[in-house]
Amino acid sequence: MTANEIRRTFLDFFKSKGHEIVPSAPMVVKNDPTLMFINSGMAPFKDWFLGNAPIKWPRVADTQKCLRVSGKHNDLEEVGVDTYHHTMFEMLGNWSFGDYFKKEAIAWSWELLTEVYKLPKDRLYVTVFEGSKDDNLAFDQEAFDLWKQFVPENHILKGNKKDNFWEMGDTGPCGPCSEIHFDSRSDEERAKTDGALLVNNDHPQVIEIWNNVFMEFERKADGSLVKLPKQHVDTGMGFERLVRVMQGKTSNYDTDVFMPLIRSIEKITGVQYGGTDSKQDIAIRVLSDHIRTISFAIADGQLPSNTGAGYVIRRILRRAARYYYSFLNAKEPVLCRMVEALAAEMGEFFPELRKQQQLITNVIEEEEKSFLRTLASGIARFEDYAGKNKGKNIDGFFAFELYDTFGFPIDLTQLLARELNVSVDMESFNQHLKEQKDRSRAATAIDTDDWVELKKDASTEFVGYAHTECDANIVRYRRIKAKGKESYQLVLDKTPFYAESGGQVGDTGVLDSANESVRVIDTKKENGVIVHFVEKLPEDISKTFRATVTTAKRRNTEAHHSATHLLHAALRKVLGTHVEQKGSLVNEEYLRFDFSHFQKVSDDEIAEIEKIVNTKIRENIAADIREMGIEDAKKRGAMALFGEKYGDVVRVVAFDDNYSVELCGGTHVKATGQLGLFKIISEGATAAGIRRIEAISGERAEKFVNEQQQLVGELKAALKNPKDVVKSVQQLLDEKKNLEKQVEVLMREKAKIIRAELAAKATNVNGVNFISEKIELNNTDAIKDLAYQLKDQIESLFLVLGAEVNGKASLTILVSDNLVKEKSLDAGKIIRELAKEIQGGGGGQPFFATSGGNNPAGIEKALAKAKDFVK
Repeated sequence: MTANEIRRTFLDFFKSKGHEIVPSAPMVVKNDPTLMFINSGMAPFKDWFLGNAPIKWPRVADTQKCLRVSGKHNDLEEVGVDTYHHTMFEMLGNWSFGDYFKKEAIAWSWELLTEVYKLPKDRLYVTVFEGSKDDNLAFDQEAFDLWKQFVPENHILKGNKKDNFWEMGDTGPCGPCSEIHFDSRSDEERAKTDGALLVNNDHPQVIEIWNNVFMEFERKADGSLVKLPKQHVDTGMGFERLVRVMQGKTSNYDTDVFMPLIRSIEKITGVQYGGTDSKQDIAIRVLSDHIRTISFAIADGQLPSNTGAGYVIRRILRRAARYYYSFLNAKEPVLCRMVEALAAEMGEFFPELRKQQQLITNVIEEEEKSFLRTLASGIARFEDYAGKNKGKNIDGFFAFELYDTFGFPIDLTQLLARELNVSVDMESFNQHLKEQKDRSRAATAIDTDDWVELKKDASTEFVGYAHTECDANIVRYRRIKAKGKESYQLVLDKTPFYAESGGQVGDTGVLDSANESVRVIDTKKENGVIVHFVEKLPEDISKTFRATVTTAKRRNTEAHHSATHLLHAALRKVLGTHVEQKGSLVNEEYLRFDFSHFQKVSDDEIAEIEKIVNTKIRENIAADIREMGIEDAKKRGAMALFGEKYGDVVRVVAFDDNYSVELCGGTHVKATGQLGLFKIISEGATAAGIRRIEAISGERAEKFVNEQQQLVGELKAALKNPKDVVKSVQQLLDEKKNLEKQVEVLMREKAKIIRAELAAKATNVNGVNFISEKIELNNTDAIKDLAYQLKDQIESLFLVLGAEVNGKASLTILVSDNLVKEKSLDAGKIIRELAKEIQGGGGGQPFFATSGGNNPAGIEKALAKAKDFVK
């Protein structure tokens, strides 16, 4: 069977067992502070397990895109080195939400594997939970007895808490699990060593293929376990591992999941997979794995960046680039050229790859080019350091600085060091790395208590679309502590506060009772629950509060949100229907809109976009907002965004069905006329193929126009109210340019005089022509020119010049090339010492360096100190 047939067979099997087949959720997680990426098949259903969202179907099956590179499930460094770990992987899963439990789950998994897929029964082993004294949990006798119906007892193994008690994270749903392992060794090897001894022992040919998790508990922040309201089944079968077993391969990478990508790498690099060089094979596996992760993340709306989820994607991309640069001798982008093969292979089941193929390719290519420049720069820095420290081991702090400041990989530093027969002080490097991680961890550490429930199983009614205030009661709260500051989070039974979502910031406001007022400083969603952030806990939490949103902030925010919809439609009208939203921020100050487009938006296009939006504002189009089924919304032409997860019932926001119809959960104006005015204030690129527009509307746009009008008025007054302001400014610029040319001529003449005076003052100190003088030149470029002219005129020159430039101290050092070699004079090191006298810092190269400082009075002392370096 092909990979696509294996995937389809799984879904068809569980459909026949009464399961609803649902599409994969986006791999990138939004509106959940506990997760950056979907890291397991159950993650999209977490709210169902916790009771925070209604259960739509009691039985579900799917194939879910997952990513594991950070946190509890960190497989990154194993990827490519072995043949069965991956960053992005598909998890085939079947789920029961309070319906069937262990009996059906175990029976169906055995039926599918042995009767449908026809896997040999004697190669299968199963594990059951042995129990845990720490958690007061007994041996899973029920699972053991159920497996005995199908499997001989010597193939049923007890597993410890690490392997057979599944937990999503430090808190959340969890329960005992029963794994199914497959022994793909040859008959000869199996005869020598019992497969039972190799289960869960990292043997590359005895691997877990399926895990049946029996969700019974929730892990609390204090480590305790509480029973979930209902028992659930969560199973996950690694698609790539299953295909490997089904196709009789000993490596996941030898299957038709990866081979098309590997063939693509061979064609691009000219390096054949499966050769004699194991490092090249590892590199090829790394590339074939990582291209999937990077491409799916971009397709789901996550671009590489320096923070959060974007940083993880950038890190994965750079790991791949590092491997092809180091081991495949590829110095030009490779990953971007693999996207076509990936889209051809997986695009049928995941259409987002084909639809966004060009964008994915462009973004990856730009990232690769940037990192390849980083590598070239890092190598140059390494060579410069090694040249000055010949034969010496590489200092750990220097290696860390290369890694942390310049993004240069430590293993590449080690490789370069080995080529010079020296080593890197890894103990020192790791210490600096640990200190940095500790600082980062301390800065972001949040200590969160368990929820204190005042009203059991209470839900929150959101009334914020129609109202900005209502009566509310606290149903649960918890304490949080971050950076030493204590605050609280509240959940209300009814709230007008909009929780941050879809780019729109969360509401702020107050909770008032007869005796006190508590500020709500932010509102967010966590696991589908609206959480209100407050600086203190109300004194009497049992009271009824008046929850009131800050209306001015809400009004300006929703004006910008509605303006975003009008802008999106105008962009598609002016630039083309290829324009799609790639990110947004909507707050009271402005709107930020990222969209796919492959060139700068011209001034004429911006003017046309503004004109269309402002026309729609003047038409005062009423907002048509209603809920409907997802299929009805699509028929109506509503735009859905890649990377967003939509339910069966969606909220549609329309401003004229022929202009703007979008799926949106945000708050909006009642009619476009409330926006008053729309103005674009900036346009630029954020990544290859991604443009960003920032704009304002409503009160902010009115304020902007008034400020611009005032600025023009002040400018006219300063220019004595000319009829043509532009012409008057241009005349001033022309006059300035002419005066600068005159000053330049005068400075050159002055520099000639100073050069002659300085040359006459040169004194020979131990074979060095030494000049150390303060000069009257108020221009650093002129001082640099003067220094190089003296270098051409005087041999073996050590020159130190001081000057006041625009009220600041300036030092310049020039050393002749022969003195750098023969006397080991280093201008860069010397300038750092002298700069202390002028309260400044500086740097440069061994032959030329400069410094600026805040203490002109220290120039003379610095010049006198310079002579110490040639005595």
